[in-house]
Amino acid sequence: MLNGNRIVYTVTFNPALDYRVILKKFQAGILNRAYQTNFLVGGKGINVSLVLNEFGVENRALGFLAGFTGEEIESRLLEAGCKADFIKLPEGVSRINIKIKGEEETELNGIGPDIPQKAIEELFQKLEGCKREDYLVLAGSLPASVNQEIYDRIFKLLSKEQVSIVVDASGSLLLRILPYHPFLIKPNLEELGELFQTEIKQKEQAVFYAKKLKTLGARNVLVSMGQDGALLIDEDEKFYECKALQGELKNPVGAGDSMVAGFLAGYIKERNYEYALKLGVCAGSASAFSENLAKKEEIENLWEQMGEFLS
Repeated sequence: MLNGNRIVYTVTFNPALDYRVILKKFQAGILNRAYQTNFLVGGKGINVSLVLNEFGVENRALGFLAGFTGEEIESRLLEAGCKADFIKLPEGVSRINIKIKGEEETELNGIGPDIPQKAIEELFQKLEGCKREDYLVLAGSLPASVNQEIYDRIFKLLSKEQVSIVVDASGSLLLRILPYHPFLIKPNLEELGELFQTEIKQKEQAVFYAKKLKTLGARNVLVSMGQDGALLIDEDEKFYECKALQGELKNPVGAGDSMVAGFLAGYIKERNYEYALKLGVCAGSASAFSENLAKKEEIENLWEQMGEFLS
C-alpha cells in the first residue's frame, strides 16, 4: 500500500446503482431501443474509493445501503477489491439512477432511503476509528432525511484527531464547512461560479474566486475546469496549473471524483502539491476518456503523456 498506516475513509450518504442505457438517438414520447446497457455502482465517495484502489491506497468505503440494490452495490464493491463497511438500513432501497446516452446524455436520479438517527449514530461510531494522519472524503449530496449539520458534527469530532478532511460538495453545504478549515475542497467551474453568484469564463476569474474560498477557510482549493485542466491554490498560497490532456471524451461521470482520488494518492505518496495536481488531472482525464472509472494502466498512459513516469 502506498500510504503505509494511513487510511482514506470515504463516506457516501446516498449511494446508487447506475443503469446506463446507450442508444443511437433518444426521443421522448416514443419507444426507444437500446443497443447496450450495463450497471455500475455510483456515488461520489464510492467512485473515490474505486480509483484509490487502482493506486494501491488503503481505503474504506462507508455510508448507508438498503434493500436489494444495496446488496448489489456492496457485492460489486467487494468484487472490485474495495473494503466496504456500510451501514445496512432496515427499510427502503438504495436508489437507482438512469443514465440515457444518445446524441446527448440524460440523467434520471432516484430517491434514496430515509436514514434514521440510529443509523447516523452508527456512522459516528465508525468514524471514531479514524486516527491522526488518516483522511476522510465527504462527497456528494445528502438525502432529504439528513440535515446539513451532520458535516459540522463530523468536523468537530475529527478535528481533535487531526484527520485531514476532503469535501466535494456544492452550494450552502460547502460554504458552511469552510470555517472548519477542510484539507481540500474541489469545486468545478460551474459550482465555483454559483457560490459567488457569477459566471466564470476566464482562468483569472477562477483563480480570484478560488483564493476567496481560501480566505474563507479552505486549506487547499482544487478547481476542475474540464477541457481546460485544473488549478490549485495550496495552503501556502502557491498557485499551480495543469493543462488538460488529449483524448476522446466518452463519459464525464466520475471524472471529478477520480481527480480527487488521484490528487490524494499523489499527495500521500510525495507530499508535493504539484505532483498531486498532475496525478489528479491524469486520473480525472482517464475516467473521462473511458466508459467506466479509470484503471491504473489508463492513468499510467496519461502520466507518460504528461512527460513523467508513474512509479
